[in-house]
Amino acid sequence: MTSPDQMVRAVQSYVEAFDKGDPEMVVALFAADATVEDPVGTPPHVGHEAIRAFYTKSMQTGAKLHLDGPVRVAGDTAAFAFHVGFAKPGMQVDVIDLFRFGPDGKVVSMQAFFGPTNMKGF
Repeated sequence: MTSPDQMVRAVQSYVEAFDKGDPEMVVALFAADATVEDPVGTPPHVGHEAIRAFYTKSMQTGAKLHLDGPVRVAGDTAAFAFHVGFAKPGMQVDVIDLFRFGPDGKVVSMQAFFGPTNMKGF
């Protein structure tokens, strides 16, 4: 089972990857058949190729992630609140992500929770 410390480090690596604009760093966190549902309710991106394409496009916006508190860990899941900042001042999206981990420490599913009421300055 993935330890709480491993899960927290994975979240920190995820945030760092956005700072660096490095989609490969994000893909390395995910299992080969992982799913990314961002935001919840949209069709999931499944597998490394689809996840890479999604994050490459996301990072091209210049988005930067900023944690808004500690990572919460329960069982095989890490939850974390953060906001996405953009180059245009005042543009921000408040998000809560859930990462579910497999026994090998890789993320097997990611869900991003946000909607129109969490978007500012658009």
